[in-house]
Amino acid sequence: MENFIYDIPTRVYFGRGQIEQLKRELPAYGTRILLVYGGGSIKKNGIYEELRQIERETGIEIFELSGVEANPTIRTAQRGIALCREYEVDAVLAVGGGSVIDCAKAVAAGRFYEGDPWDLVLHWDRITEALPLLTVLTIAATGSEMDSIAVISNEETQDKMAMKHPVLRPRVSILDPSYTFSVSAYQSTAGAADILSHAMESYFAREEARLQDYFAQSIMKVCIECAPKVLEHPEDYEARANLMWAGSWAINDMLKLGHALPWSVHAIEHQLSAVYDITHGVGLAVVTPHWMEHVLKEETVDKFYELAVNVWKVPENSDRFAAARAGIQALRDFYRSLGIVSRLSELGIDETHFEEMAEKAARQAEGSYQPMTKADIVQIYKNSL
Repeated sequence: MENFIYDIPTRVYFGRGQIEQLKRELPAYGTRILLVYGGGSIKKNGIYEELRQIERETGIEIFELSGVEANPTIRTAQRGIALCREYEVDAVLAVGGGSVIDCAKAVAAGRFYEGDPWDLVLHWDRITEALPLLTVLTIAATGSEMDSIAVISNEETQDKMAMKHPVLRPRVSILDPSYTFSVSAYQSTAGAADILSHAMESYFAREEARLQDYFAQSIMKVCIECAPKVLEHPEDYEARANLMWAGSWAINDMLKLGHALPWSVHAIEHQLSAVYDITHGVGLAVVTPHWMEHVLKEETVDKFYELAVNVWKVPENSDRFAAARAGIQALRDFYRSLGIVSRLSELGIDETHFEEMAEKAARQAEGSYQPMTKADIVQIYKNSL
């Protein structure tokens, strides 16, 4: 296991009614707050009015950046940065899922950068400070409420890339599972696929780290157990709560301690959603089994075997490759049981952009669990059709 430092400064308030904590937390960071949200669902589910009531009770002033996209763009982040400067904002409050939170992170860091904020995505060392970020989570998926990463799209260049820095990690996050009751079945299952992918990509690492491996397996089991319950009973509080907490821990760096490596499946999918604007979790669900088949070989089979037996309950077998393949098929079957498509062609994707997407993905996946060349990734895309 490699050396590491573990420090998560995010204060999490978990459970029903925890939004009340913002009455104390928001004023601690200032009086002028930028509220960042997406398409307006927070006005339908009552969160928006709760925030306005907090504004009235505390005397803070809230400004708004709305309309954050499902794949947040640098253009929208630029609008938020301009608002921060115009109104001399003290802190940023993101209310929504990972897309909203990621956009808010880009805004918080971009406030202190005089150049093109896309530079911060390309050059993380140019991130020096950020406005304090608080979040209210409304969907279990990306884990952005507890991590230091933001994934941003550039429509002009058709790039989708991650920026990472410790200052991007939220100071406070409100996790109320009841806020996810109204999330559609489609988005709920896509979120579960995203959580599963985070756990799996940390699990597949070269260095040995047994505690992290078992922790990753437990997170996968929670997704497998709770996602079907959420589909059947959207207001199952316990299922929603466990899925939400699994999402936070799947990517808050715990699983990556001691064996952190660049992820390849995320890099492969990011190019798909950059070009075709598909739902990230759905793209991951389609691509992941094909990536697994591509990297299954003598030096990786033990890891796949362990996953198949411990997570998917595949019977122990002297033929480790047969068991490993059964585990991959179990993953496919699970996604299918959730109603997620299994082919890129079902998403309207063809081979048109495979070469250029693979070239970008190969650069982002450099140094990952198994080396990924451009040719490897093109083949994975083709196999996923």
